[in-house]
Amino acid sequence: MGVIKTEFKGLYLYEPRVFKDDRGYFFECYNKQVWRDAGVKTVFVQDNESKSQYGTVRGLHYQLPPYSQDKLIRVTAGKVLDIVVDIRPDQPTYGKSFSVLLSNRNKLQMLIPKGFAHGFVTLSKTAVFSYKCSNLYNKESEGQINPLDKSLKLDWQVPKKDMLLSKKDKEGPDFGKHRKWPKK
Repeated sequence: MGVIKTEFKGLYLYEPRVFKDDRGYFFECYNKQVWRDAGVKTVFVQDNESKSQYGTVRGLHYQLPPYSQDKLIRVTAGKVLDIVVDIRPDQPTYGKSFSVLLSNRNKLQMLIPKGFAHGFVTLSKTAVFSYKCSNLYNKESEGQINPLDKSLKLDWQVPKKDMLLSKKDKEGPDFGKHRKWPKK
């Protein structure tokens, strides 16, 4: 339990300690000190929430500097498959993806650092997705990658006929043609 490192620099999972009894449960969904102890000093400035029905694919989205965002994500109702793609060209994991099942049952969270394109698909009848952001949204800094780009080989775990995508996401550029993350 606690903060779990992944093979991707800065990408962490968080498994909270859940206290259950006959009344229900309690857990701490965010504690600044827990993240500080793990070496993460992110300050969050905005919270967002979305509700989606089965098959809804949202993403793959990101914000370019200077408006890039770290995100701490979780699902408060239902179940989603969350997928990120590393778009940082200076990292050995560039172009690779990572996915995790997030649900109100497992209470897992993921800290996504700047430099990842992010998306999810709803696997339950509905899902409520909640996330904290380290920077405010800026339309001019918005970037996206088509979530169905075959070169990424992403398994969304939903039949294509059941997928619901926005027009913007359907028409998003493939990985090789997206707005590039700056090299350091």
